[in-house]
Amino acid sequence: MLITPFDIALGELGQHEIPGILRNNPRIVRYFTATDLPTLSITLSDETPWCAAFVNWCLREASVKGTGSARARSFLTWGQDVPWRSAELGDVVVLSRGNNAARGHVGFCVGWEDEQHILLLGGNQSNHVSINAYGISRILAVRRYQP
Repeated sequence: MLITPFDIALGELGQHEIPGILRNNPRIVRYFTATDLPTLSITLSDETPWCAAFVNWCLREASVKGTGSARARSFLTWGQDVPWRSAELGDVVVLSRGNNAARGHVGFCVGWEDEQHILLLGGNQSNHVSINAYGISRILAVRRYQP
């Protein structure tokens, strides 16, 4: 049976940051090994934005090539473009975050909460790996990998 990146992500549900700067969840820090950030950096912690690291790690664990970047918007050109209304379970969804064009969020599509909200399984969602709803106005891209 083929294990998908989404399957890997499901297995990580509940991982969470450890509050404070002196302690880190080693599992979250391990997600950065799938990115271009140096994991031995003294400034790297579970409080470093980690949504893209999580998606890249899940992809790598399922033997799918990711972007290798710790930036959420690096997924804007990854994989195959899919119309946002056609998002399916496991598709990678890139969201805007605030007014800064460099910032974003990325996670895996779980489905639709309603006509105005998509459900994403992702890392660094309220400091956890969790499933949260996001407004469709924030969707920048939906990307699909081909196994």
